[in-house]
Amino acid sequence: MFTYWKRQEIQTRISAIISAIIALLGVALLPACSTIDSAAPVAFDRQARWALLPFVNTTDTPLAGQRAEAVALGLAQSMGLRDIQHYPQSMQDDSIFEAGTGRTQGQALSWAREQQARYALTGTVQEWRYKVGVDGEPAVGVTLQVLDLSDGRVIWSAVGARSGWSRESLAAVGQKLMKEMLTPGFKAP
Repeated sequence: MFTYWKRQEIQTRISAIISAIIALLGVALLPACSTIDSAAPVAFDRQARWALLPFVNTTDTPLAGQRAEAVALGLAQSMGLRDIQHYPQSMQDDSIFEAGTGRTQGQALSWAREQQARYALTGTVQEWRYKVGVDGEPAVGVTLQVLDLSDGRVIWSAVGARSGWSRESLAAVGQKLMKEMLTPGFKAP
């Protein structure tokens, strides 16, 4: 027969195990750390012609700008932008670290106007890497801008940063961040 003290010991252990499971579930369900600042939503004409311009890569990660461009293009199309043209491959800089700077940006802007695009989506990648350390967490920092090509004005912009968990991919963290950034700005008119 169990004594009173044995029952208490078993109940204490069960309570400790349940508490540990709840704590682990709580940590696992916490969202990744992110921050976003965005301009007010704009009612863009989704039927208008759009151009995707080069993203400036200010990181030490090779081709980070092109990776972000690919994600932004897919997200823009999933948000209803059907007529969006990607700038020609021939305009990409030779440098894998400095894509989207200077000469290329100017050429792409001229190309977009020649295509009679009304808006252009562009951006800057500030961070696109796995953090150094035991966990190797993915971290992404991006600025997005929409330009009105009639006068070159920035009519919408957002800046955001997000880090993920050690088992998340860098691409998934980048996609989540840019989706969170674009969704409020691209609300349906």
